[in-house]
Amino acid sequence: MTSEENKVSSSEAFREFGLRLKTLFSKNPSLISLTLSNIFTMRLIGNKTHGDLAEIAIAEFINQYMYDYKSLHVGKDLFRAKTNEEDITILSEITGASFPVSLKAYGDGPLQLSTDKSFKLFPLLESHQAKLNTPKAIIEFLQRPEFEAFFANNTLPLIYDEKKKRCNILIFDKAKVLNHIHSMRYESVGNGRKHPVFRFYDAENHYLFEVRYGGANANALQRGVWTHTKQAYPYLESLTNGWIDYAENPILVRLFSHALVASERGHSVALEQLKADITQLKREYPFQ
Repeated sequence: MTSEENKVSSSEAFREFGLRLKTLFSKNPSLISLTLSNIFTMRLIGNKTHGDLAEIAIAEFINQYMYDYKSLHVGKDLFRAKTNEEDITILSEITGASFPVSLKAYGDGPLQLSTDKSFKLFPLLESHQAKLNTPKAIIEFLQRPEFEAFFANNTLPLIYDEKKKRCNILIFDKAKVLNHIHSMRYESVGNGRKHPVFRFYDAENHYLFEVRYGGANANALQRGVWTHTKQAYPYLESLTNGWIDYAENPILVRLFSHALVASERGHSVALEQLKADITQLKREYPFQ
């Protein structure tokens, strides 16, 4: 199978997974709300703790509640050897398709869709800027190998509004974007930006996404492909059918604190109790 076929099959498998996940959420909003409550409770422990634990939680959510999928949390073990922006690997039990997923937990606003570790995208756009003055030219340009990682990357963002205690699980619809892309503009520093960006718009001048400056001195926030969840919302598909409420779970913080000073014997007993609770949840919610 060629790399192009691999990319397409991975994207199609991810889209099918998204549809299944959306169905599950619509049938069981309380169940995903419970899981999100536990994930974002981790912000009581540390501002960045929830992101890493969200990867573990969503992987386990898939394993426990999606009978036709299995998930493996890649984590940091293979970070040096990763060929994709990958936090979770998901396997369809029905089709056998396996695909990587990059999970993000971001506040409602700027959202990174793909990194640019080789610092190629912004200089490439800069050198071809004069030619990218029609929708056709832009679309053809985005088919270049340098943008392959962006289109192949399967990003699953958990977008949260901490003040209102709510979350929206969104997928950036790249196919829809390609069908509606109309113009590209270079926008220099200013309005709070220290570095320039290339921004893409549809025919109605609605913002789609941007490629940020990626020079040698750029950090992760100044590099790669980004969108904005508020500005590009029509091009983001909500798997939770909009915002879903969550609540902090202080008992979970107490559980963690006790677990950190307990023995494996205590962990084993607690794990069996948690397994029994999950079994009870499966009885309470419709999964078919």
